[in-house]
Amino acid sequence: MSDHFTSRDGQLFIEGAAAADIAHSFGTPTYVYSASAIEESYRAFSNAFAGADITICYAVKANSNLGVLSLLAGLGSGFDIVSVGELERVIRAGGDPAKVVFSGVGKQDGEIVTALEHGVGCFNAESASEIERIERNAARLGVSAPVSIRINPDVDAKTHPYISTGLKENKFGISIEDAFEVYERAQESEHLEIKGVDVHIGSQITTLAPFAETVTRVGEFVDELDRRGIALEHIDLGGGIGVRYQDEELVDIEEYASTVMQILSGRKHQLMFEPGRWLVANAGVLLCRVITLKENEGKHFAVVDAGMNDLIRPSLYDAWQGIEKAGPTRGDTQEYDIVGPICETGDFLGKGRELALAEGDLLVVRSAGAYGFVMSSNYNSRGRAAEVMVKGDQVQCVRDRETIEDQLRLEHLFSL
Repeated sequence: MSDHFTSRDGQLFIEGAAAADIAHSFGTPTYVYSASAIEESYRAFSNAFAGADITICYAVKANSNLGVLSLLAGLGSGFDIVSVGELERVIRAGGDPAKVVFSGVGKQDGEIVTALEHGVGCFNAESASEIERIERNAARLGVSAPVSIRINPDVDAKTHPYISTGLKENKFGISIEDAFEVYERAQESEHLEIKGVDVHIGSQITTLAPFAETVTRVGEFVDELDRRGIALEHIDLGGGIGVRYQDEELVDIEEYASTVMQILSGRKHQLMFEPGRWLVANAGVLLCRVITLKENEGKHFAVVDAGMNDLIRPSLYDAWQGIEKAGPTRGDTQEYDIVGPICETGDFLGKGRELALAEGDLLVVRSAGAYGFVMSSNYNSRGRAAEVMVKGDQVQCVRDRETIEDQLRLEHLFSL
């Protein structure tokens, strides 16, 4: 976990705030983010490319809270979005639409029009059909749409199949062979302005080799485009650098930057990156409290007040996240499955954890800053958790806990 999460006298502190005080003030389950940890990660990524012309476009899908977005906007970050809803969040958070790249395989007409009206920096188009859709809407508005084409390099990222995006069997991007024709077609249009090329091969990648192979193929592709008279302004290398959840060997950001710059040496393109998880995952935790301890024929369960509706990664991806006490140890150490109150056998946050627990204990689920709250739901009509941001010893709620009234506001009785 980040150095901004420390233990003092058996108590967990997030920066200068005690987890127990946060839980007392805001209840549980609650997501807590360290502002300093996010800032530190952003600067580390930027500094790794010191002297290069780069733009960091934070992947909003990782954590779209307005507090997180406004913090990053204040650092000068651009943003990678996949929906008009994410665009609205970026704008409300003070982000610059001109530093927004609009990704995703299923952009609808209304989303394209809204993005054009707001002046987004670039559309990362993922099919010939989408290019035509963008062109058609730009023509209706009488404007020229900035476009980049996402190519699929057919590189195995060696990650979970659900988050692998760079193979030919994945739904993302256009094959390199087909992309040349799409670029040539786009160059002929008066309502399309070619800006660059985009690639993204997956998420939670923990070795450098897939990145090096991808950058090499992208560089060769850009060179061929140049020979065909198609000049690009930027190369967008996406995101995907993994973080440590347990004991993963990680890609060193300095080595990553050095590899990218060496492979693309001699090219004058602006470089763009779309990190999400890397910036925020280890800047956040989920606080939850033990409701019940129970035993079934020697199997020990700790039932907590957070479930798969609050954090679905363990159930969806069989993901491992650290779970520990946020306060002093009480009771005997047992091997516990940490499970939630949802009516599903798949409702668990962690299995086989050695902990000394008592009912009422406060637990912390680590590495919860990315793909935590954003993937939460109201399953079992449970309200979504509160979100809190900490800076030093200052604590601010950046999303109120959801109530049953919040859930029911958009629903109506059937009366016909």
